Amino acid sequence: MRMYDIIEKKRNGDSLTNEEIKFFVGGFTEGSIPDYQAAALMMAIYFNGMNERETVCLTDTMAHSGDTVDLSRFGTFSVDKHSTGGVGDKTSLIVAPVVASLGGKVTKMSGRGLGHTGGTVDKLESIPGYKTTLTNDEFLDQVEKVGIAVIGQSGNLTPADKKMYALRDVTATVESIPLITSSIMSKKIAAGSHSIVLDVKVGSGAFMKDLRHAKLLAEEMVKIGISCGRNMAAVITDMDTPLGNNIGNSLEVEEAVRVLRGEVKNDLYEVSVTLASLMVTLCLGTTLRGAEEKVRAVIEDGRAYEKMKEWISAQGGDVRCIEDLSLLPRSEYSCEVRSTFDGYITGFDTEKVGIVSVILGAGRESKEDSIDHGAGIILRKKTGDRVKPGDVLATLYTNRKEKIPEAEMLFNSCIKSSWAEPEKKPLIYKVIK
Repeated sequence: MRMYDIIEKKRNGDSLTNEEIKFFVGGFTEGSIPDYQAAALMMAIYFNGMNERETVCLTDTMAHSGDTVDLSRFGTFSVDKHSTGGVGDKTSLIVAPVVASLGGKVTKMSGRGLGHTGGTVDKLESIPGYKTTLTNDEFLDQVEKVGIAVIGQSGNLTPADKKMYALRDVTATVESIPLITSSIMSKKIAAGSHSIVLDVKVGSGAFMKDLRHAKLLAEEMVKIGISCGRNMAAVITDMDTPLGNNIGNSLEVEEAVRVLRGEVKNDLYEVSVTLASLMVTLCLGTTLRGAEEKVRAVIEDGRAYEKMKEWISAQGGDVRCIEDLSLLPRSEYSCEVRSTFDGYITGFDTEKVGIVSVILGAGRESKEDSIDHGAGIILRKKTGDRVKPGDVLATLYTNRKEKIPEAEMLFNSCIKSSWAEPEKKPLIYKVIK
């Protein structure tokens, strides 16, 4: 079998056999297939696509290219949630204790933030003492006892995806539905959960900018996950406005805690309820309406908040920071951004809002950058709000005092306004099961 023939076959629009796909993934992972041939095949896939069988085979082969996690001891109760990435998206911090308090086993390996999107691991590391690395036995024992473990991704989980994504990133082949699907789903399948709920973001702050492509991606990932033996559901949610009001690591932990205490019932609360309800439906077999009632109940009566404290404590985190949010890191300098217009906020350039948080120190431009856990933004006004000149739109937090003028100027350019009140957009566009 020759890589040249595989590239030529896909270039001509033909489908690859399972053996050809396995030959490519194995050879590229071990280094016998060079980058230039892998890049040529991925460009051919970008233009000619893959059918369902090809995508299933690619996903499964990538999932088994390195370590896999065996969660069979939890039966059908193991469940995971994945977001395609956005700004202010801290739903994992909420849904994990909610679902665990109802009997689900939430097993999650999360990444770090890069660019304008945040990472769950970075948010959890803003809690002093929280351990994002556990041995396999520690991970499984904690899930058994507490119902939740959230750690960083294993060093040898889906090595094929790591190599392929790095190459796609520099060869303009990222935006391919089969390649995106196999990248996301291979990691989820390797992580072992029986049920998976996907939060596919769409809008100015998301990878998918339009609803049509977001639906295509969500439907494809659900289909491929089912073909790989998983229970699947997906939710398409809005990312034309940051989710919630807080952006930045410790700030997002604070808002998540307030949701679990029942103090905040905003867009973040509603998206979290939808995601948690689907997770409960898949792993516990309840109806969606019944699951939603249970989800809202465990937030109202404090069980989910208590479960969060139990989880954070089990992973070494200082629970005092959850009980007294003033103990969480907060940057030294702050700046209020005030309105210069009179009218309604009609939307945000949400990706730019994420970039503002990076400038303030809350995110990374490269993987090697360190982050300031206390930096970020609290939005005081959001889409649909009526504002007058001088009203506070947001508060910026940073330890980089010299960056405040740049961040303030960029934030002002993110806001779209009009005299007319905007039509209310859906928060949740579609649920795919």
